[in-house]
Amino acid sequence: MKKQEKASISIIRIIAISILLIFISGIGVMAVNTQLNDIKIVLQNGYEMTVLTSKTKVADILKENNIILEEDQKTIPDLESELVAGESIKITDKSYQEVQIAKISEDGIQNSLNQLLEGYAPITEKIVVEQVPIPYETVTKNATGEEANVTNKVLQEGKEGIKEVTYKVKYQNEQEIERTQLSEVVIQEPIQKIVQVQKLQTSRSSTLPRTSNTATTASSGTYKITAYCPCAKCCGKTTGRTASGTQATAGRTVAAPSKFAFGTKLNIGGHIYTVEDRGGAIQGNRIDIFVGSHAEALQWGVRYLSVSVAN
Repeated sequence: MKKQEKASISIIRIIAISILLIFISGIGVMAVNTQLNDIKIVLQNGYEMTVLTSKTKVADILKENNIILEEDQKTIPDLESELVAGESIKITDKSYQEVQIAKISEDGIQNSLNQLLEGYAPITEKIVVEQVPIPYETVTKNATGEEANVTNKVLQEGKEGIKEVTYKVKYQNEQEIERTQLSEVVIQEPIQKIVQVQKLQTSRSSTLPRTSNTATTASSGTYKITAYCPCAKCCGKTTGRTASGTQATAGRTVAAPSKFAFGTKLNIGGHIYTVEDRGGAIQGNRIDIFVGSHAEALQWGVRYLSVSVAN
């Protein structure tokens, strides 16, 4: 009887040990079948951490490691991307733009970084300080009432003022593409020109008053000077033909208001130009100087210069 009991106990032990071995083997098989990958996570503050995970999706890996993105954060690659061992997740600001270089094109040609840089035109900024004339005002004093025969007498000559203007200028391919005024400081105030209207004094020898060239006087003064070129953006055409029928020429042609007849020679800032063109925006005290290219027109900008009719 005792022998049978001992035999039964031995069989039970064998069965228990066998079950335990099968359970341990199952755990080992599950561990072998579950692949663990080492993934590097780089936080926005630059801190790096490497984790072991069985997850492959970026969102799942972050969730497993209790990492929650802020509203203004994103991941590179995105949350839906699948990763393999050795790859990394970078957490950065949404405004960050990662430059990706295509290694192989459709034709199988590898694009080098130098080739990409050659096609990239950087934008540079410079601070430019310019001295700009301030036009003076003309004040007229009439001391004659309704008198018909009057003449003008200059009591005080006018003088332009000077102001210093600071700009932030952007260049691309050595051409100005944008200009922003930062500040303006008056260095010298302009002096008014004072003209008195008085009764004309006639001599006994002649009843006719002596007059000056009023057209020349009225046309002289400080003008707003801009520049244009023969492109469609400036002229709406590309023929280079002026309103007077001549071919526009840099250093000679200007577009001026109708008070200047075609062919009139104008002294603009010490250089002699010829009135050969008109323009819808060229009214009052504004003159447009013809230049050879749009880049030159942009570089010229807006200037205030003294203008007079050349003899």
